[in-house]
Amino acid sequence: MTWSINSIPSQEDRIVFITGANSGLGFDTAQTLLQKGATVILGCRSIEKAEQARKKLFDENDGGNIEVLEMDLADLEKVDEAVDQMIAKYEKLDLLINNAGVMAPPQIFSQQGFELQFAVNHLSHMALTIKLLPLLSKQRRGRVVTVSSGAQYLGKINWDDLQGKEYYDRWASYSQSKLANVMFALELSQRLRACNIDLASLCAHPGLARTNLQATSVKATGSWQEAIAYRLMDPMFQTSWMGSLPQLRAATDLKANNGEQYGPRFNFRGYPTLCRIAPMALNNEKRERLWETSCKLIGDFVDLSRGNQLLSKKK
Repeated sequence: MTWSINSIPSQEDRIVFITGANSGLGFDTAQTLLQKGATVILGCRSIEKAEQARKKLFDENDGGNIEVLEMDLADLEKVDEAVDQMIAKYEKLDLLINNAGVMAPPQIFSQQGFELQFAVNHLSHMALTIKLLPLLSKQRRGRVVTVSSGAQYLGKINWDDLQGKEYYDRWASYSQSKLANVMFALELSQRLRACNIDLASLCAHPGLARTNLQATSVKATGSWQEAIAYRLMDPMFQTSWMGSLPQLRAATDLKANNGEQYGPRFNFRGYPTLCRIAPMALNNEKRERLWETSCKLIGDFVDLSRGNQLLSKKK
C-alpha cells in the first residue's frame, strides 16, 4: 500500500517546529501538518519571511495555529537565543524537523568562522536539537527528523580540513554536510536508546525535488553550466510537495522507528519508503568522532549542558 498524506493520523495537540519553513520542503511540510491539526512554529532566517509564510499558510488553510520564530542558522549565538525563547514560551515540543539548508554556494563562512554548509546544515541543527532535548523529552513519542539529501551517498568527512580552508569544493562540502546530517541523526538515535529516552531520531531525504535551492545555487555562483544542467535534468525532478513526503512520513508514521531513514521509492523520485543509509554513516567510531568534534565547535557559542546531561544518563 502506497503511503501518502492520507496516511497521516491526526496531529492535533502536537507542537511542531520546522526550520526553513518559509519556502520549499519546509513550507509544504508545514502546510500538511497544519491541515492535520498541529500547531506549527515556522523557523526562518528573517522575521519578514516568516510572517509572509504565516499569512500565506493562514489564508490558504482558512486559519490554523501558526507561530513564527526568527532563527539565523548561520549564527550559532542567534540559534542559542532563539532556543532560549522557545524554552521560555513552550511547555513541550512534540516534533522537530531539521529541514533548512544551503546548497553549493561559493566559499562563505558563518558568523563563527565555520564553512557555511557545515555550519547551517549540520552544526546549527545539532546545536538546536541537543539544546531542545529537555523540551522534546517531556512527553512520550517525540521525534526529531533531520533532512539530508541523496548527496549523503557521495559524501565523506574531511577530518583534516572540515571547514574547507585549505581547499574548497562546494559540492564536496555540500555532500560532507549531508553525510554529517545522517551521522548525527543515527548517533542521536543510538544515544537516546542507550539512555532509555522515549524520543526517536530519524532522517529523510527528498530525492530530486524542485525547490528554490537550485535557483539560489545558480544565482550565487553565476554558473551557466549549472543552469543548463538543471534545465536538462528538470524532467527528472519531482515537485517540492512530493519531496516533502519522506520527512512527513518520518515525522508521522506510527510504524516508523528510531534510527530509520525515509526517501523516495526510486531514490530520486516517488512516494516515500524506508531507504538505505549511506554506508559511511554506519561506522560507529566515525559517528562518535563527528559528535565529539562538533560538540567542541558548538560549545563555545551554545549551552548544550542540559541536553548532554540527559544523554549521559545510561540505562
